[in-house]
Amino acid sequence: MYIRFLKRVVDFILTFVALVFILPVLLPVSVSLYFANRGAGIFFTQSRPGKNGRIFKVIKFKTMTDERDSKGNLLSDEVRLTKIGKFIRSTSIDELPQFLNVLKGDMALIGPRPLLVQYLPLYSKEQARRHEVRPGLSGWAQCHGRNAISWKEKFELDVWYVDHCSFLLDLKIIFLTIKKVLIREGISQEGQATIEPFNGNN
Repeated sequence: MYIRFLKRVVDFILTFVALVFILPVLLPVSVSLYFANRGAGIFFTQSRPGKNGRIFKVIKFKTMTDERDSKGNLLSDEVRLTKIGKFIRSTSIDELPQFLNVLKGDMALIGPRPLLVQYLPLYSKEQARRHEVRPGLSGWAQCHGRNAISWKEKFELDVWYVDHCSFLLDLKIIFLTIKKVLIREGISQEGQATIEPFNGNN
């Protein structure tokens, strides 16, 4: 009953309350990014697969510029990630606009993180089970290494969450997420600005 009905009700109420409290944070962050991103915009939207693989537009604060090389190719993440963007990402402030995705019903507060659409055909049958629930702002994998763990470990944790989802587990993940954000742990993979792309299981 929780996962089918109550989870959505709880998500909507908590998200609405949270937005009231974070509104004073959103304005100065937006102004800072407007100047830091050098005309690249404040928000970043991208198609992501949600529950049952349904595609939706996820929204985040944009933490990188759109700088390109002489051939028109985007420069590496390390080069384009601004100083203010690095701070915003390390504190997970870049995720705050996704509260709007939760209100719309595209996402939940807790669930497997929504990844790139091009990863869909790369999942094994077991890994694809992560799409049996709505993707979340944070999840079980984020509490156990975030970007610092391997893709294999991340997907195993995601599927474990699908099989064990409950109100108490979601509550535990919320508190663990707050702890992770405060100590800024697992922000990036070793040697990467964020995390290397998923290239399948081979």
